[in-house]
Amino acid sequence: MSTTAYLVEADGGSRGNPGPAGYGAVVMDARDRQVLAEAAEAIGVATNNVAEYKGLIAGLTSVLDLAGEGAAVEVRMDSKLVIEQMAGRWKIKNEGLRPLAIEAQALVRRLRVTGWTWIPRERNKHADRLANEAMDAAAKGLAWKAGGTTSGVSPTSGDVSGGLGSTDSGGVSPGLGSRGSGGVSADSGGVSPGLGSRGSGGVSAGSGGDLLDRDAAPGETFATGRPAGEQTDLLDLSAPSASLVTAQRTKGSGWGPATRVATSLLLLRHGETPLSAERRFSGLGDPELNPNGLAQAEAAARRLSAPPYRLDVVVSSPLKRARRTAEAVAGLAGLDVEVDDDLRETDFGAWEGHTFTEIQRRWPAELAAWLADPTAAPPQGESFTQVARRVEAARDRLLERYEGRTVLVVSHVTPIKTLLRLALMAPPEALYRMHLDLACLSLIDFYADGPAVVKSFNDISHLR
Repeated sequence: MSTTAYLVEADGGSRGNPGPAGYGAVVMDARDRQVLAEAAEAIGVATNNVAEYKGLIAGLTSVLDLAGEGAAVEVRMDSKLVIEQMAGRWKIKNEGLRPLAIEAQALVRRLRVTGWTWIPRERNKHADRLANEAMDAAAKGLAWKAGGTTSGVSPTSGDVSGGLGSTDSGGVSPGLGSRGSGGVSADSGGVSPGLGSRGSGGVSAGSGGDLLDRDAAPGETFATGRPAGEQTDLLDLSAPSASLVTAQRTKGSGWGPATRVATSLLLLRHGETPLSAERRFSGLGDPELNPNGLAQAEAAARRLSAPPYRLDVVVSSPLKRARRTAEAVAGLAGLDVEVDDDLRETDFGAWEGHTFTEIQRRWPAELAAWLADPTAAPPQGESFTQVARRVEAARDRLLERYEGRTVLVVSHVTPIKTLLRLALMAPPEALYRMHLDLACLSLIDFYADGPAVVKSFNDISHLR
């Protein structure tokens, strides 16, 4: 345990609120205010409060890196909201900030915080300057480096105030987490504003997304035109197939007609189950659809059996809630249901059947890690990185086997969000910033001579 007392000053800002955002944090020796460490980063589109929490997390993390467990630290910020919430004097009413607060609290438990002090903005100039340096660098396509310099590497954090996934719900609520964090809420269905430095995303409880699945017509397209040879796999989870990489590195730009027929993947999330109705994590648990879920499946089937839809293939996750939904559609379309095991939901291990609140109480450290890193897994469970690898393999098989056809994929929150994320070439943390309702439809068109195009997202008009 360090005998030195430390002072953290942190700040965050958003040019638009939400808008392009960044944070800054400085660690000083509390006795002589000698600067010991600085941290700053652009986090993409986020709110002021998300950026401020990210700054706090970066500052506390820097103290741990410098001094280890038990170090004494005073925190000073010009954010009244963050200071009062962390001191326990104000309640956290914005669920989008809760995952970030949980992450910060996990760091606090490893330190000895001697005080939470609000200071006027003019007394927080160092941290404010760092945050603005990071945002200025990002605007130029550069990454902030200590000392106010930048490197010629684009920032990869891309934080958005969007949130992340729930278990069998469809989305994740406001996210959080530095160093590539991402949070998920239980069985909700949507993602609320998120966060995260170094590529993070947050999750709150019961947002409505099946992040966890807690149950838990081709027209014109356009080429975005990346320079030849530009890196396209931002995630580095597993490389896309050669054909897709070639397609994503197209040289063209501007609007233009497709030169080949698209392979269309219609993505349908399953209907409601008893676990999703109770906002419980539902991964490999295998509940049946409840009456409302059966009605949702029938509504989707009626829609997909009428023009302009013309399905060629129906492929389903092996889990009963997805298969029953798929069977309803296939029955009206006169098709059989194929099963692909790689389209199953995330394995939530020991968290299966629990609510987000229950998990937070019983596994606080494991939850904090999971919300902060897509490679982290629940106890005896599966990480989102692992899910992405198998979902990508399933996608490649479908595109090769059914080129030029329309394929209905009936699955769960995490696999569907992963397919959308990969199509957009977004980082893993983007998973936490999507909302998927039960029985919603999304559409991706894949062109062999151009990029994948997301044409619709979370469409539930057939349920109204």
